[in-house]
Amino acid sequence: MDVHTVTADADQFTCNAYLVVGAETTLVDAGTMPGVEDVIAEYTDDLDRVVLTHQHHDHVGQLDAVLDAFDAELYAYGDHPRRDHELVDGDEVQIGDEACEVVYTPGHAADHVAFVGETVLFSGDVVVYNDGAFDDGSFGRTDMSGQSRERLIESLSTLLDRLPDSVTAMYAGHGDVFEATDDESVRDVIERALTRAERREPKYPEE
Repeated sequence: MDVHTVTADADQFTCNAYLVVGAETTLVDAGTMPGVEDVIAEYTDDLDRVVLTHQHHDHVGQLDAVLDAFDAELYAYGDHPRRDHELVDGDEVQIGDEACEVVYTPGHAADHVAFVGETVLFSGDVVVYNDGAFDDGSFGRTDMSGQSRERLIESLSTLLDRLPDSVTAMYAGHGDVFEATDDESVRDVIERALTRAERREPKYPEE
């Protein structure tokens, strides 16, 4: 899969925004980096769609700029004034060359979804590989208004239930991309994150 992290050079806080070039060239989240639309244009003239994992500001801050620059359709679970297609749990959406299942994964955000393909997982913030709290399997914070650790734990379990063993790469909303090795799989990372979430301890000392 031809994936580019188009917010890699950001000098302010943003999510990872992933441009997936293929049969249906897709941007997964838009991030907050000014000029991200110009970075996208370095890789493609045609952006077919933008799909959102959720609508926290760090994931949608530059969404209007991207949609204004490209004739792209917007797919989102939560309501948005520019949404063209509502995502529903169990839907299938094409991301690049791969058909991905929409898995509803609330907890970090009420409108959070992940995209599960045959070989890739776009996990948003429900599970990340490293984020400063944990280096090899972490999860989105749940200490702010509208968030729920209990719902996030359920979402991680749901994600494990619906994750094919063939998935070998995880593209998370923050931190590094994870690629499976002989010693560690995407499933291992999610299971580790689930175990840590189930401790119900504060993720960060200030929580």
